[in-house]
Amino acid sequence: MKEIDNTEIIRNRYNRYSKFYDIFEAPMELFASRRRKELVKFSSGKVLEVGVGTGKNISYYPDGIDLIAIDFSDGMLSKAVKKWKNKSNINFMKMDIQAATFELDTFDTVIASYVFCSVPDPIKGLKEISRICKSGGKIVLLEHVRSDNRILDFLMDLVNPIVVRNFGFNINRNTESNLLKAEISSYRIKHLFFDLVKLFVIDNKK
Repeated sequence: MKEIDNTEIIRNRYNRYSKFYDIFEAPMELFASRRRKELVKFSSGKVLEVGVGTGKNISYYPDGIDLIAIDFSDGMLSKAVKKWKNKSNINFMKMDIQAATFELDTFDTVIASYVFCSVPDPIKGLKEISRICKSGGKIVLLEHVRSDNRILDFLMDLVNPIVVRNFGFNINRNTESNLLKAEISSYRIKHLFFDLVKLFVIDNKK
């Protein structure tokens, strides 16, 4: 019951945040665009984007991509649908990755950007991604993560409760540790901004 409550709390925060999300994050997008290009270039075949938000990655996909884009927030999803309503090859769906309804081995590629900082149970979400991605498929995660620097690590833990309470995401998640806990071990990591922003490229194996 606690997990469901946590999900609703985070969902409501993102619904509220969606009203000014693009404006608030506009300065950061000046630096994020090349990272999004790096993320999306791995997409091939049938693609799932988890946590599409307001659709910031969509302009970087190749034309004609077979894409399903999901988000658990009505507010964020409605922004993406409105922004990209002319893209007939994209199917937007409201869905929580902690309880995905897709069948086993549905997708060739699964992509997510800055998502597993906010999923209430990241282990459960990562296991779902592995389940619905085909064996031999690609899972690619762009994430801001906990620093290995002890001072930054301490500061992240100190500030994190404020960030979560106001915006719904965590700044101190150890995504690599969560991958291992989700029994995902075949991956490589590219550091994009010191040890704070990383690209995880996963070869899905079952």
